[in-house]
Amino acid sequence: MRVFAMIALLALAACTESTASRIDNQTFRIEGPGVPGGSDAPNRRTAARLCPNGYRVLDSIERRNTPDGYRDESGVFTNWTIRCV
Repeated sequence: MRVFAMIALLALAACTESTASRIDNQTFRIEGPGVPGGSDAPNRRTAARLCPNGYRVLDSIERRNTPDGYRDESGVFTNWTIRCV
């Protein structure tokens, strides 16, 4: 059942151009797409699917220009760590 749920979450995350990975039982990492001006909150649609009763932001890592820092794509890429409440 958990494998099916994880596959469904990854499929839903692909639709929003953000990806989510599980860190532990209630903690997730959301990797967002490049946003020209940056973002001060995780992808709300993905976060709401992962944590339907709400979430708390634990950490964020911001990279300018590219997700890995080596390519020339434009935007600000932010990785969010959230915990379900």
